[in-house]
Amino acid sequence: MKQPNKSGIKIIDYGSSCFANQRIYTYIQSRFYRAPEIILGIPYTSAIDIWSFGCILAELYTGLPIFPGENESEQLGLIMEVFGVPSKQVIQLSQRRDLFFNQDNSPIIATSSKGVERLPASKDLATELKCSDPNFLDFLKQCFKWHPYDRQTPLQALQHPWILEGLPE
Repeated sequence: MKQPNKSGIKIIDYGSSCFANQRIYTYIQSRFYRAPEIILGIPYTSAIDIWSFGCILAELYTGLPIFPGENESEQLGLIMEVFGVPSKQVIQLSQRRDLFFNQDNSPIIATSSKGVERLPASKDLATELKCSDPNFLDFLKQCFKWHPYDRQTPLQALQHPWILEGLPE
């Protein structure tokens, strides 16, 4: 993501920022970069920023948003296409689960306006990104964990091999 003779990339956006102990927004994060806990109505933490960061990195790599949902149902469907159905624990935390899941916790299949059904676990991250870099793919997978507590923290991200391999020696 950085040429040796060029300056680094910095991503800064404080559009809906708030202090960690003063969550005042119910609408937060642009849809394409929205973490699943926001869609599902699960109380959020700064882990939503790691999800968004993963979305931005994938977009910088491909030139296109990785999850370009037309609405929240399709957005969740696009995420499930690549990462499967969230755990029962995540679904049970959701205050909005009835919008996205049946009584048995199976997903309500999202269909795009073009009639495309979003089937869980039907796509692979490496194939979607057309990427064979195992460290980059692992970095993104650590950003895209369903449960925010399983997602890598910023400090863990800084120690990831994909970040470390890009540093000058």
